[in-house]
Amino acid sequence: MEKRDYYEVLGISKTASDEEVKKAYRKLAKKYHPDVSTEQNAEAKFKEVQEAYDVLSDPTKRGQYDQFGHQAANAGFGQGGFGGAGFEGFDFGDIFSAFFGGGQRTTRQTNRPRKGSDIQRRMSITFEESIFGKTEKIKVPIYDECHVCHGLGAESKKDIKVCSQCGGSGTVIMEQQTLFGRTQTRTTCPNCKGTGKEFINKCPNCNGEGVERVSKEVEIRVPKGIETGQQIRLESFGNKGASGGPNGDLYIVFEVKPSDKYIREGDDIIVNVPITFAQAALGTEIKVDTVYGAVMLKIPPGTQSESKFRLKGKGAPNVRTKQLGDQHVIITVVTPQKLNNQQKKAFEELLRVEDDALPQKNWWDRFKSNFNKS
Repeated sequence: MEKRDYYEVLGISKTASDEEVKKAYRKLAKKYHPDVSTEQNAEAKFKEVQEAYDVLSDPTKRGQYDQFGHQAANAGFGQGGFGGAGFEGFDFGDIFSAFFGGGQRTTRQTNRPRKGSDIQRRMSITFEESIFGKTEKIKVPIYDECHVCHGLGAESKKDIKVCSQCGGSGTVIMEQQTLFGRTQTRTTCPNCKGTGKEFINKCPNCNGEGVERVSKEVEIRVPKGIETGQQIRLESFGNKGASGGPNGDLYIVFEVKPSDKYIREGDDIIVNVPITFAQAALGTEIKVDTVYGAVMLKIPPGTQSESKFRLKGKGAPNVRTKQLGDQHVIITVVTPQKLNNQQKKAFEELLRVEDDALPQKNWWDRFKSNFNKS
């Protein structure tokens, strides 16, 4: 059947303001809402009104509709067009609630099996532990099955009976007076809180909850290469599920303590190593610490401060691929602050040699220097 013009559906002109669009929609939505309307084909008319409002209340969709009409949806404008948008999984109870304050039309069944809540804990580890991983047992406080009633909530099975208010369904029908008369909504039973059960004698340990607070020992395997902020999930180590549902999960979030020697950048490790002027000028071989043990590093003659050398495969393991990064050695040429007499004479002699070798010294400076010596 051919669609009616959206402006005609809402009973407004094409120049109607946003407020007029909204006002017309609210009026018609109340008139055709399936929960209160006595009109023939109320649900179909309500959907038609909703569809028109979805388009005309959106400036982009309205502009496309004004230009192309219903063909805008077929042409695929916007997010998949707009014809019939918004009705997949649509709940009339939400609209009804917004207009009339009548509560939800449908209520989640609280007596069905539900997964327990998840738990998150932070775990602090050293820099070395983050590289090599480790296994550690920790205590985690959780809500687990009551050890006295084993989850029943009552002293015995004989102390459990069907809820007298909801008949075991976990929900009750509530009546409410509205502008359009008395309406009925289904809500969670206030007597049994949705469980559908009543207890003659509650378990004295858990007071009918079926769970208790306990401290549970959990073995944590720290992955190699883990970094601050990363986490692991331990399935079913969270709080106890309800009505036979599975336990929640335990999430461990890691915090790596900083090292006083190494800096991690991604999968690479950075280390600063000081050397003397003589070592930098003449070249040498020095011992460099890595997380895997000390290695020898060759320093070529003429090495400058801030020079970098790479030790392949001496970095951190990638937590996913397990491949090792590299270690980067940054050289710092240290200027001595205190000299003994022997060192002072050596540097003075070096200064004289360097003074003659400086490239910026021109022939006139060298002439004056030789003249002064004579």
